[in-house]
Amino acid sequence: MAGTLVLVRHGQSEWNLKNLFTGWKDPDLTDKGIEEAKAAGKALKARGLTFDIAFTSHLCRAQNTLKLMLAELGQEDLETKRDEALNERDYGDLSGLNKDDARAKWGEEQVHVWRRSYDVPPPGGESLKDTLARTLPYFVTDILPAVMQGKTVLVAAHGNSLRSICMVLERLGKDEIVGFEIATGEPMIYELGSDTLVTEKTVLAK
Repeated sequence: MAGTLVLVRHGQSEWNLKNLFTGWKDPDLTDKGIEEAKAAGKALKARGLTFDIAFTSHLCRAQNTLKLMLAELGQEDLETKRDEALNERDYGDLSGLNKDDARAKWGEEQVHVWRRSYDVPPPGGESLKDTLARTLPYFVTDILPAVMQGKTVLVAAHGNSLRSICMVLERLGKDEIVGFEIATGEPMIYELGSDTLVTEKTVLAK
């Protein structure tokens, strides 16, 4: 056996609540998002997990989710690395727009393609394939080695950066990842073997 990797999507953000495309914009958590982050920390503590290192993005909604979880775990001083490689997918020209307004402007089908296809980016933004291209190298060089050393590793990031990691961990194809959803504030616990393959996955549902 190698180690344990826990992935957590940040709690609800202010722009999630307003139904806006967020991407690299930096809104903070809502009251609900704060409670989701605290609940995630409590759930991890209830499983007896303690962490050796944590990783997060450059965006405050992920950083604050991590901070709140670590407070619940009593590990406020845990070594933490922040990198924009873990940032959410850049939605480009869609960033800050209401999703319903975007559908009215470009059409339901086109917006769905931008949101859910693997390799079609929105104007000026990133596709999931583009997000994977920046997230995967960081995962391979910084996060995975810690897990393979037998450490218990916590990652607080975003829906699409985490989907990129899950795509690799679970050996998902581009058609499979399109329908792969990650809920806010629900820790996904992966046990990895010495061959980097997942031996067990547990989702701590809200």
